[in-house]
Amino acid sequence: MGNTIRALVAFIPADCCQNYVVRDLREMPVDKMVDLSGTQLRHFPGHVCSFRELVKLYLSDNHLNSLPPELGQLQNLQILALDFNNFKALPQVVCTLKQLCILYLGNNKLCDLPSELSLLQNLRTLWVEANCLTQLPEVVCELSLLKTLHAGSNSLRLLPGQLQRLRELRTIWLSGNLLTDFPPVLLHMPFLEVIDVDRNSIRYFPSLAHLSSLKLVIYDHNPCRNAPKVAKGVRRVGRWAEETPEPDPRKARRYALAREESQEGEALVLPPLLLPPNS
Repeated sequence: MGNTIRALVAFIPADCCQNYVVRDLREMPVDKMVDLSGTQLRHFPGHVCSFRELVKLYLSDNHLNSLPPELGQLQNLQILALDFNNFKALPQVVCTLKQLCILYLGNNKLCDLPSELSLLQNLRTLWVEANCLTQLPEVVCELSLLKTLHAGSNSLRLLPGQLQRLRELRTIWLSGNLLTDFPPVLLHMPFLEVIDVDRNSIRYFPSLAHLSSLKLVIYDHNPCRNAPKVAKGVRRVGRWAEETPEPDPRKARRYALAREESQEGEALVLPPLLLPPNS
């Protein structure tokens, strides 16, 4: 039943959705999963809290801004999706779900995370993208088993030095923030495999060649003067990524200007019939 609720609700008028869901959730789903994503929920249906063996709970794309204390009864939860809701603060009850491995909090209105988040010592994946974070909460640095951190599309300008404590971290996504420098702490994390700093304001990249585990670095859409140097076999996505050896910054700048001028010149000599209709 847990797999079919979302599909069934799609055929019901929005103002009836919540009543339908509350009435329907009477028995523990066989697959130990409840998916209430996109069902127009404004209040969490209390019946779900009786499903003590529930492992996966998806509440994405609703209108939730709070959760009841009774949610703490779901001590077997491993995956909790709260993304695309209206949370301005993470409900404290979430921090009592100590078996959580994956927590989706993206696309809310979070400005910080509570210190109690450190109780989630089984957390492997944390998504906090597209919130209102101006700095990465230091409590994240206490999640010792964290492997994947998605913190893109916030307003981060730097990362805390304590981040290097996360020796299990393998992937960090920082796209769409306000970084003007490559975060120095990442240079001391040789266990990282994927670094994404796409769409920031980084003008210069230090060498990443010493990061022995690195497999992919994404640095596109930055006003950089150089490409980051990487070890052999590491894939780069960004300006000059395919050039070998690394271009001299001054030559690279001249190359970029020449290319822009060339493109402008080509646009000027286009025959009238090939110009876009609104030109």
